[in-house]
Amino acid sequence: MKNIFFLFLIFLTINSCAPSRHFSYFNDLKDTTYNELIKNKPDPEIQPDDLLSISVSSLNPESNVLFNNGVLQTIGGTSSALATTRTSEGYLVDANGTINFPVLGNVSLGGLTREQATAKMILEVKKSVKNPIINIRLLNFKITVIGEVNHPSTFTVPSEKISIIEALGLAGDLTIYGKRNNILIIREKYNTRSAFRINLESKDVFKSPAFYLQQNDVVYVEPIKSKALSTNGITYYFPFVSILITILSTIVIYSR
Repeated sequence: MKNIFFLFLIFLTINSCAPSRHFSYFNDLKDTTYNELIKNKPDPEIQPDDLLSISVSSLNPESNVLFNNGVLQTIGGTSSALATTRTSEGYLVDANGTINFPVLGNVSLGGLTREQATAKMILEVKKSVKNPIINIRLLNFKITVIGEVNHPSTFTVPSEKISIIEALGLAGDLTIYGKRNNILIIREKYNTRSAFRINLESKDVFKSPAFYLQQNDVVYVEPIKSKALSTNGITYYFPFVSILITILSTIVIYSR
């Protein structure tokens, strides 16, 4: 009788710990020193619906006011405004990849990186201002993390650069039921939707084109199969049952 109790107890303990077998990351990264040239770091390209912050600096104060606000102060104290699509947050890129900028009018920036867009804006503004300094930032770089994470949400990334590891960190890491070896990244770019699968248990994740996320990426963490058992209440009660069995076995042993 004692042997039956102990065997049953061992069985329950093993099953209750089953979901914890795949908690670790980068299992095949055994070397104490790991060096690899980063080749997959993306340079975000400007896309429709992006919101850009564009500031112009020069030695001419009037030009600064005009290009940054679309408003030029006149001698009489009144101001003349130029119609632009600039909101209080920035310039919205339309479906054709263009913005409406003060003085310049429509400027096509779609498909350009931030550095390329800056160079183009400098060339355009140079036609009116000497030696301008242009700063461009993407204000609505965001990613979404859903599924088996502790804090699923949409996150705005001010640095315009984030890896899948950092994104999962923002979401509070995976739950014990998150499938670490088959995470899905959904990416939409220029009316094309792509999907990537990455394995966080392998160091090959660092080479994936989806390791560094791009704006509007969606990260989905699938549940492991044992989540279904937990939903039915079986796995959830394993630790409690094992404790109960331990107590009962102790009572039986000492009652003899």
